Amino acid sequence: MRIQSCLLSAGAALFAVSAWAHHGWSSYDAGKVVEIEAPLVEVQYRNPHAEVAVDYQGARWHVILAPISRMESRGLPAGALSTGKVVTIEGYPRSDGTHELRAERITVDSKTVELR
Repeated sequence: MRIQSCLLSAGAALFAVSAWAHHGWSSYDAGKVVEIEAPLVEVQYRNPHAEVAVDYQGARWHVILAPISRMESRGLPAGALSTGKVVTIEGYPRSDGTHELRAERITVDSKTVELR
């Protein structure tokens, strides 16, 4: 019984750590909104979050989107995002200056999709 209790506790701790790491949005500056309009140079439509990259002001920005199930339910299927397509992305930049953005919304083909 004691071993089972220890294993259960260890499993719960691992789950908590992985959940915290996955949802670590605190590294983004929610007080600063960045808007980027640029063509997509990379598209990765996969879980846990879709990601795209754009070249903006001389740097390659990596953009974290929403889980694909959320994007699809809000009208943004995989085929809507393709390399070369010009999009407008609004989101929060990383606090450490890394060229990465947590997207709050994306406009594709004149359609704005809320991601959070």
